[in-house]
Amino acid sequence: MGAILSKKEILNLLDSSNPLIQGLIDRNTQIGENGVDLTVGRVSKFVSEGAVDFSNQERVISEVQDLEFDELGWIRLETGAFRVEYNEIVNLPNDIVGIAMPRSSLIRCGVALVTSFWDAGYRGRGKSTIVIFNPKGFRVKRDSRIAQLIFLFMKNPSEKGYQGTFQGEDIE
Repeated sequence: MGAILSKKEILNLLDSSNPLIQGLIDRNTQIGENGVDLTVGRVSKFVSEGAVDFSNQERVISEVQDLEFDELGWIRLETGAFRVEYNEIVNLPNDIVGIAMPRSSLIRCGVALVTSFWDAGYRGRGKSTIVIFNPKGFRVKRDSRIAQLIFLFMKNPSEKGYQGTFQGEDIE
């Protein structure tokens, strides 16, 4: 049976030869009892239309334009949708999947974090969409913790692991 990884299991995987997460700002702050907090690296606005289809042959990923943090490290976002890229690089082995969830502070501010399932075998710098519903807007500071990534151990590992287009995304 699959299970959510504990803090102890996450710490063991962070210290392995292929660490579960790289680029943590503060390990003690970001690692919780049930997952790892992901932090804001970039915020971008969408500047083109996107499209999806069944086979991905006609898929179009929306283009974005990075927004600039001010001299104190803040960005003010008006109502709307924006893309967030995380600082951390995730290295999921073939027997672990991830699910990113918003930190509750966002919910309490009228902000949603749209996330996806992170496939076993995925390696990369993930992205989410932050949606500002609050009519007064929302401010986000560089490196702020906005998501918690929880890890689920699979009873039967994936044979190949993730093989999609986004494998290795945004790793310098």
